Amino acid sequence: MKPSSVLFAALGVAALAATTALANDAAPSADDEELAEIVVIAPEPRYVAPTTRDRIGRVWVPVHLDGKGPFRMVLDTAAQRSAVVPEVAQALGIPLEGAPQVLLHGATGSRVMPTIRVETLAVGDVWLQSERLPIVPNAFGGAEGLLGMDGMRDRRIYINFRADYVDIARSNNRRAGEGFLALPFIANDRDLIMVNARVGGVAALAIIDTGAQTTVGNAALHSALRRRLSRLSRSDEIHGATGDVQTGTGARVAAISLGGLAVRDAHVTFGDIHIFQQWELTDRPVLLVGMDILGLVDTLVIDYRRRELQIKPRGG
Repeated sequence: MKPSSVLFAALGVAALAATTALANDAAPSADDEELAEIVVIAPEPRYVAPTTRDRIGRVWVPVHLDGKGPFRMVLDTAAQRSAVVPEVAQALGIPLEGAPQVLLHGATGSRVMPTIRVETLAVGDVWLQSERLPIVPNAFGGAEGLLGMDGMRDRRIYINFRADYVDIARSNNRRAGEGFLALPFIANDRDLIMVNARVGGVAALAIIDTGAQTTVGNAALHSALRRRLSRLSRSDEIHGATGDVQTGTGARVAAISLGGLAVRDAHVTFGDIHIFQQWELTDRPVLLVGMDILGLVDTLVIDYRRRELQIKPRGG
C-alpha cells in the first residue's frame, strides 16, 4: 500500500522550533538568534484574499514588510519565527547571493538556508522592527511565507474559523466569553502553546499548531496507546519544510480531549520525527494538534498576556 502523504511547513510545525548557526566556522555574531520551524502544506489554495483559509484550513493573514505588500502569510502558532519564500525577497529588492546563512531545523530534518533582514514587519496590531527572516522553499501552496509568534507576547489572537476572520491586537486581559472553554498554557522554554490533553485516555501534552495540516503524535504517545489503537493502521509520509521525508504510522484514536472539548475517532500520525527531538519532547507523550482538529471548532483565541487558550466549540 502506498504511504499517505502528510505535509508540514515547519518553522519553529508546524510551523517548529529551530536553532540557527553560521554556515561557516566563523564566530557567532549578534545577529545569531533562535529560529523556529515551519510546517508547509503543498496543495494549491482555494482562496487568495487575506484573512481567509486555504483548502487545508490554514489561516492566511496580510503582512507588510518594509512598507511593501501585503504579503499573504500563513499564521503558524507553533512557529517561533516568521519566514518568507524567495519571491518575497525579490519583491523587496533584497539579493540572496552572499546572504547570511543559518541552520534551519524543520519537522523532518535540517538544512542551511539564507536569511534576509527587514526593518519593519507589520500585521494587525503587531509591529516588529529589525527582523531577520529565513528563506524557505516555495512550498506554501500559494502563500508567501509564514507568520510566527515572535512579537506576540502581549497580544491576543482571535481566529473565527467559520467566518474566516482573524484579529491580532493587544491583549486587554479579557476573560473567556460565554460558551468558551479556557485552558491555561503550560510553561515551557520554547514559548510553545502547550496545554494538557488526554489522548485515548492517556495524559499528554498538546501543542497547538495552526500551520500544520494534520495532527502528529510522538513515539512515546504511540507506545502508550499501542494496545488501544485501531488495528487498521497505515504508513504515512511526513514531508518537512527542508525537503526531508520521514515515515510515521497513521491510526485512528478513540478520543482526544482538550479540557471540555472532545474529538472522536481522529486520525493521528505517530512517529519519532525530527522536531520532537529538537524540542526535547521525546520522553513523554506529546501531540501536535493540527488544522484537521483545530478547524472543527468555531473560534480559537490565543491570549499571550493571560497565558490562556480559549476555545468555542461548534454549536456553543
